[in-house]
Amino acid sequence: MNNQANYVLTLSCGDRKGIVAAVANSIASQNCNICESAQYGDPETRRFFMRVSFAAPEGMAREQFESGFAPVATAYDFDWQLHDLSRKPRVLILVSKMGHCLNDLLYRNSTGQLPMDLVAVASNHTTWQKRVEHEDIAFYYLPVSKETKPQQEAQILQLVEDQNIDLVILARYMQILSNDLSEKLAGKVINIHHSFLPSFIGAKPYHRAHARGVKMVGATAHYVTADLDEGPIIEQDVSRVEHAHTINELIAQGRDTESQVLARAVRYHLEHRILLNGDRTVIFK
Repeated sequence: MNNQANYVLTLSCGDRKGIVAAVANSIASQNCNICESAQYGDPETRRFFMRVSFAAPEGMAREQFESGFAPVATAYDFDWQLHDLSRKPRVLILVSKMGHCLNDLLYRNSTGQLPMDLVAVASNHTTWQKRVEHEDIAFYYLPVSKETKPQQEAQILQLVEDQNIDLVILARYMQILSNDLSEKLAGKVINIHHSFLPSFIGAKPYHRAHARGVKMVGATAHYVTADLDEGPIIEQDVSRVEHAHTINELIAQGRDTESQVLARAVRYHLEHRILLNGDRTVIFK
């Protein structure tokens, strides 16, 4: 028996007695060893959420476990997924001219901090092409204008399909995804932005926030939906601002926060720690 988890099971269902015991007994009956388990019952929605990582016996096929678990899943009407940790999710990053989040992700990827297969980076600018190719990662230049946006988004979707992409990261990609693309990639796109919304919408939010004397800067990472910047929130954080901070110091502080928040959100997704609860998220950290 492995001591290291090689599968993650996530599930949700209507809350009722006996779920944890039923799941644990089913896993143990197949000679699997639970390495980590977390659960949450939402008193408002009466939904139950659970994440279990476990080690399976050597030679056990994924299909074998799924077949053994199916009776319990049917009995409790689970909405469930089994994730094989030997297969790292395939990732595409979209970026524009600001590279702080991209560079942070490239570093974390190169040092093995994120369990992903970073397949490619695509951009509507060539600003970061040399930086990306230096990491031996494919770079796609996909210029866009108001007139060519449908064609450019078709190229993005084709890239996702051709490369079997599991997750798209908007690392300060300064283009709004159309409703059509957002719907086609539902649950597969994570975005990051400052947390000055809705007070400072549009261009140069840090400059306007500085002019108003804000006392903290923050960032929000969320799943992309057709509703602009209103998808289920994954992670947020803030840092304090002092009166002596210049606008450049405030911007730098904000960008550091954005990078850290995005990295945490991406890791939660890659490690299958996020379950959707309507418009909210349940995250087993």
